[in-house]
Amino acid sequence: MRIVITGGAGFLGSHLVDRFLAEGYQIVVFDNLLTGRIENIAEHLGTSRFEFFEQDVTLGLDVEGRVDAVLHFASPASPVDYLRYPIQTLKVGSMGTHKALGLAKEKGARFLLASTSEVYGDPDVHPQSESYWGHVNPVGPRGVYDEAKRFAEAMTMAYHRVHGLDTRIVRIFNTYGERMRLDDGRVVSNFVVQALQGVPLTIYGDGLQTRSFCFVSDLLEGIVRLMLHEDTGMSGEGSSYMCEDLDIHLPVNIGNPFEYTVLELAQCVVDLTGISRLIEFKPLPVDDPKVRKPDVSRAMKLLSWEPKVSLQCGLESTISYFQRLLLGKEMV
Repeated sequence: MRIVITGGAGFLGSHLVDRFLAEGYQIVVFDNLLTGRIENIAEHLGTSRFEFFEQDVTLGLDVEGRVDAVLHFASPASPVDYLRYPIQTLKVGSMGTHKALGLAKEKGARFLLASTSEVYGDPDVHPQSESYWGHVNPVGPRGVYDEAKRFAEAMTMAYHRVHGLDTRIVRIFNTYGERMRLDDGRVVSNFVVQALQGVPLTIYGDGLQTRSFCFVSDLLEGIVRLMLHEDTGMSGEGSSYMCEDLDIHLPVNIGNPFEYTVLELAQCVVDLTGISRLIEFKPLPVDDPKVRKPDVSRAMKLLSWEPKVSLQCGLESTISYFQRLLLGKEMV
């Protein structure tokens, strides 16, 4: 297969590049490096089955030859990033998704959209299943990301229903692991970097808000299974809502259903690093979700998938990665 991955130099996209190249696929990556890093894919540059284009996907996707699948991962994904680049985030979720869908339609390729648990907003249903429509503030600061992804999902389903495009939508819950940036801004990387640097861990609010943390290898396995899963024929007009459990085209939550408070996560990081033991509390950002926990029963039924990596094991691996990253930065 020949696969196009937008955002393929980013945290998740680059891991997918590694996975598919290792399994013999041909890969074409588009990334404007706004939040992605060329270092994530450097080892593949110039190799026979890998092509890289430094390009903004909102300007178009022109690929010669056969394409079997398009995976749309281009977008700022951390609050730090999408609050810094609000218009770019909205554009890649709307125009970028349109261009990626257009390429898939032109090539007769399967399409997979990287969506997010943020489509549920600050939820009033817990845990969050795919049937929940969400509680999102469209004009709040976080709305630029939440609504971009909600629009992207709607556009993807429209292409499926109108054009018969073979589509997939993965709703990704909090993911962590190797290749997160030092300044990524998400809670795991923040805590680990702060602990390793011996500075106070920053907690926004009272720390009792919850998150569910999925290690990157578990997430990748779920995404790959979703992308490769064959249509059972239970989709189409009308049937999408009658057979939701069997319709591969409807969104699928991929995340770890074990729920932790932010305070509990901070304590885990402190215990594993043994360095920083101080905590600094700051005001909770606007519309920050109070709870987050995926219902993954659909993924278990459809894909025979469930997470395998415990929080402790995942954090140990992530801490080792950031130790190497910080050491390399000090040596430069």
